[in-house]
Amino acid sequence: MIRKNFALLIMGCTLLCDGCNSSQSSQKADFQYLSEIQTWQQKRIESLKSPTGWLNLAGLFWLQEGENTAGADSTNALIFPKAQAPDFIGSFILQDTVVIFRAKPNLAVTLNDSVVSSIVMRNDTEENPTKLALGTLSWTIIKRGEKYGVRLRDHEHPLLKQFAGIEMFPVDSTWRLTAKFEANDPPKMIAVPTILNTITEEPSPGAFVFNIGGKTYRLDATGKMTDKELFVIFADRTNGKETYGAGRFLYVPTPKASDNAVIDFNKAYNPPCAFTPYATCPLPPEQNTLPVRITAGEKNYMTANH
Repeated sequence: MIRKNFALLIMGCTLLCDGCNSSQSSQKADFQYLSEIQTWQQKRIESLKSPTGWLNLAGLFWLQEGENTAGADSTNALIFPKAQAPDFIGSFILQDTVVIFRAKPNLAVTLNDSVVSSIVMRNDTEENPTKLALGTLSWTIIKRGEKYGVRLRDHEHPLLKQFAGIEMFPVDSTWRLTAKFEANDPPKMIAVPTILNTITEEPSPGAFVFNIGGKTYRLDATGKMTDKELFVIFADRTNGKETYGAGRFLYVPTPKASDNAVIDFNKAYNPPCAFTPYATCPLPPEQNTLPVRITAGEKNYMTANH
């Protein structure tokens, strides 16, 4: 009897230990996943605050054909912030598809720390776009459809100091979903609306198909199968309340064709237009509107901070 009881005690301890190991393993997995999301959040904040981030935008000026004068004086076609800019900086001359900048004489406008007086500016759709600087300001040329604009940055923008992060939904691993990737062979073009009231045609290599609450949903992705990640713009029923009204962005690791993928809504994030009026954001394609609440990822920056 003593020997039998001892054997039962050993078996019970073994089962308890197995349970402890399972619990410890689960806790370790949860901690690793939470750490992964926290690292992603930190990189996201660093990106927003970087010199090429969205928090330092100070203006967006669309160019008219011909000469467009620029500076803080109200008589200019492009009126730069008065606190940072001199009254007259120079002119942007748009000639068909070419933008030339001519600086006001004796003004130290620089390209890579070298003073320039006149230069043809490459836009952001070209290799090595031109970036000019004056004091805390810098500017580049962007091309959107047939329109050309001056994107202005202030590298001492007050928002850089005021920014206190972005409120997020609690991290929940159940929003990390396995999705089937349905490839488009060949890739098709899908219509992507923009905040500029234009439509762009973007290549879509396929769609992610997944289940939420027993129902099947799909999201068209854009990009190429040779990309490391595919891009998804989606809307859901949290938009306009907890999250940004015009939807959110998400990157998904590119799967092998027709393979499963992992779509992690904990990494859903605000488009640039949530932070600044000077961005030109794409909007969710009509078919990427989900009739459910996605309570994961970033909440609305304006709601969280104002």
